Amino acid sequence: MRKNGILMPVFSLPSPYGIGTFGHAAFDFVDFLHKAKQSYWQILPLNPTNYGDSPYQSFSSFAGNPYFIDLDLLVEDGLLIAAEIASYDFGDDAERVDYEKLYDNRFKILEIAFNRFKANDSYREFEKQNSHWLESYALFMAIKQYYGGKAWYKWPEPLKTREPDALVNAKKSLEKDIAFHKFLQFNFNKQWLSLKKYANQRGIEIIGDIPIYVALDSADVWANPKQFLLDRDYTPKAVAGVPPDAFSADGQLWGNPLYDWNYMKHAGYIWWKQYLGHALSRYDVVRIDHFRGFESFFAIPYGDTNAKKGKWIKGPDIDLFDAFKAEFGENLHIIAEDLGVITPAVRKMLKSTGFPGMKVLQFAFDGDSSNAYLPHNLCRNCVIYTGTHDNDTIMGWLKNEKSAARDAKEYLNHQNDNGFNWAMMKAAMASIADTCILMMSDLLGLDSSGRINTPSTLGGNWQWRIKSECINDWLANILKENTVMYGRENNS
Repeated sequence: MRKNGILMPVFSLPSPYGIGTFGHAAFDFVDFLHKAKQSYWQILPLNPTNYGDSPYQSFSSFAGNPYFIDLDLLVEDGLLIAAEIASYDFGDDAERVDYEKLYDNRFKILEIAFNRFKANDSYREFEKQNSHWLESYALFMAIKQYYGGKAWYKWPEPLKTREPDALVNAKKSLEKDIAFHKFLQFNFNKQWLSLKKYANQRGIEIIGDIPIYVALDSADVWANPKQFLLDRDYTPKAVAGVPPDAFSADGQLWGNPLYDWNYMKHAGYIWWKQYLGHALSRYDVVRIDHFRGFESFFAIPYGDTNAKKGKWIKGPDIDLFDAFKAEFGENLHIIAEDLGVITPAVRKMLKSTGFPGMKVLQFAFDGDSSNAYLPHNLCRNCVIYTGTHDNDTIMGWLKNEKSAARDAKEYLNHQNDNGFNWAMMKAAMASIADTCILMMSDLLGLDSSGRINTPSTLGGNWQWRIKSECINDWLANILKENTVMYGRENNS
């Protein structure tokens, strides 16, 4: 069945409190998608953000970002008073997130709500069902807060190495702080499930996004060091990235610790089963970032300043996905992000899984008619994007990539800049691909000001937001007309 959807980060939704949340604007966006006969809302990872504000670098692969807890809903729950919220500064730019102000003030108002909260049966059930990650995460965050935000590998040795007596003492002395972080996760989960239920009732499925790697400074690594390639001092033996290419002479040094796949296999891939299982319970479809890393991963010596000396090492390949299918069933709803250096071995792995890969239209125009991303070369079992969160907007791309844009205009038979965003989006929707995902920024025709992220740069990323008037019936009707035209409408 042909389907269509929109990629729109939660943080980009309208809100008077500095960042998009699971509040009323999110429900309005679901209504917008429903009116436009869309099938999917794709979002970015919902995890707590780490240094650099990237959702792909998080303190936990299981926890949710407290910034997404809607304050007005806490007022409705009797945990906050509107006047209290108004006394805090979360930033006054409706089109950019101010993470510094959120960091300084968001937890202060959430702590007021926490002090009024009384644990109930729903809370206790949440605590029980999520104990396998919640306990270590809440303790991790409480200790981190106590030590002024220091990374866990800089904590005193007994806490760094999780000596039992030290953990017992920390749990006693930091009891209230631990409870606060559990409270945040409970409310995140409560509000998210309410939003997801509303979307599903209107025929909208959520495409979630999970990074293949976790951050070094995370509860994941601190609580499960044997799952990662660390030395006896808990220092990574090597870190993740990608090799030099035409776009970057130094390659990309991500710095994430690598998995000890041999250990994981002997342990029955239990950590990854919990990670994926958690994502499958949170979303309807799961996009796995850097999917090719399961076939072979690029290992860069720890301490190097670039990726030039890295090397490819064989990963678990199809064995991991056979384990997933044995655990969760054959019909796994997964999208494989198979961009980058794709070898025959990676293509074989992807074909064996049966998962749809990704095609990005902005990568299609290099003057070669055999380019795999061109619409006439696509297969049905794929997801076509005009661009992703790492790409410029269509109109920004049109201005900044002159050569590719000339080829695109020729291919699309659209020589004018005016309306070029719709020419690209229509080409994606008209393609044979089963699923088409458009960017909200492209629906609005924004230039590079609507870009979400520029890879390998620090600052200015993950900040883009829209105003409430951008989500309107006029745009929904235009999107609906085109979705119906190309046979992708959702009639549920």
